[in-house]
Amino acid sequence: MIVGTGQAGFQTAASLRSEGYADPITLIGEEPHIPYNRPPLSKGFVLGTQDAESIELRPVNFYKTHQINLLCGERVVGISRAEKQIEIASGGNLSYDSLVLAVGASNRRLPVPGGDLDGVLYLRSLAEAIFIKKRIEEAQRIVVIGGGFIGLELAAVAGALGKNVTVIEALPRVMARVVAPIISEFFRELHTGRGVKILCGATVTEIHGANGTVKEVAVSDGSVHSADLVLVGIGVVPNIELARDAGLAISNGIAVDEYLQTEDKNIFAIGDCAEFPNAFAGGRVRLESVQNAADQAQCIAKTIAGHRTKYNSLPWFWTDQYEIKLQMAGISAGHDRVVTRGNAEAKKLSVFYFRNGKLIAVDSINRPVDHMIGRKLIASGASLTPEECADETVDLKRIPTDPYVH
Repeated sequence: MIVGTGQAGFQTAASLRSEGYADPITLIGEEPHIPYNRPPLSKGFVLGTQDAESIELRPVNFYKTHQINLLCGERVVGISRAEKQIEIASGGNLSYDSLVLAVGASNRRLPVPGGDLDGVLYLRSLAEAIFIKKRIEEAQRIVVIGGGFIGLELAAVAGALGKNVTVIEALPRVMARVVAPIISEFFRELHTGRGVKILCGATVTEIHGANGTVKEVAVSDGSVHSADLVLVGIGVVPNIELARDAGLAISNGIAVDEYLQTEDKNIFAIGDCAEFPNAFAGGRVRLESVQNAADQAQCIAKTIAGHRTKYNSLPWFWTDQYEIKLQMAGISAGHDRVVTRGNAEAKKLSVFYFRNGKLIAVDSINRPVDHMIGRKLIASGASLTPEECADETVDLKRIPTDPYVH
């Protein structure tokens, strides 16, 4: 029984069949749509270069041919661990041998007066993306609250559509939680060069409206910005309610072990909702990425199919803004040294992060080879110095990447 039809839930069902699991599989999701790929929602879908059918993870007949019972538009409201059953909103209970919670996360809401006005929108689902696409087409002045991945991706789309765009970010620089200052500055210049206004170190204090519709955004520095539309991307919170109400341990998400199992060994949690031990993070972590969701799904599929497997994949991420692709490998938190390859002027730049002399992360702008090599170097625990990374005459592909056990 799999609760959640996002990337993690879908991949679990598909991987179970690939692993030879022959018992019944039920995949349950609240959205009415069949499982789809979320990253395009803030990029090609809103821009109009992709449609709903093109982002489906598999066509509808996939579920029939793989004997996956897909229940869309259905909500799970409770778990009875003793009876090994889930309760669904439409009535009745469904039994499970193994239960996978792939319930994802929800948008963090903007806690200011006027935050509930018409025209203040969030992006998480296909339905929300469809609505945002329509409203962006109608708007001229758009304020984006949040200078992280989602906010900047939406700003890039709105800017490409010729809209007047302002981004408001509370931290001193964009994407500050995840990238080095040189990367932040590159993307700030990328956006401002396209006419987007970026205001950092400022918070929204109030949203003003007229007749129930947004009109202005007031900021902590005293400025006021006209807006026909406000797009909010200030992070997410994990959906832990089902697990919490079932008495399972909760931390920064649903707590699981290295096998992605909760304290109830019949219940797994994966994807955006799960907090798990990760050697590359140096502790427990909750990650919001397609890679993490898919890799965790493949891992627990092996365990459920009878091949108990620990999860130890290297995290990696990406964002597309205008024609620029940023690819990230590893987790840079806690780094004490940064070196670069390439240069920002050529729009080809890689940043290598070190902690205690060890490579822990690589961010690459339009340098996909660096990204792929970086993933291998970090995953293997390869021995190399910051000086080698900074020296373009050193062929990183020749650095030994012997298997490394964390």
